Amino acid sequence: MAETPKGYVVAEVDVHDPEGFAAYRAAVPAVIAQYGGRYLARGGAIVGAEGEAPTGRIVIVEFPSLAQAEVFVNSPEYAPVAAIRHRTSSSRLFLVEGVDI
Repeated sequence: MAETPKGYVVAEVDVHDPEGFAAYRAAVPAVIAQYGGRYLARGGAIVGAEGEAPTGRIVIVEFPSLAQAEVFVNSPEYAPVAAIRHRTSSSRLFLVEGVDI
């Protein structure tokens, strides 16, 4: 029987208030862990291979499933933390289903 594919939250974040964004960086890891997520990438170096590389931070968080990633994004615990990100940055956030290998 095949395993459920992992789910990924992928974010492109351009921080315009670094001091305010620090509160988001401090609060979000506990909520991610509470929902079974773990960071795969968190604001490291970006190298453009084809086309232009994003100018902001790229964050990739793995969850046990796409459904669990959706639960995290829509959770009451994440809502006030996400509000900090919305106030202190411009961002795109999307969910991606992994492959069952």
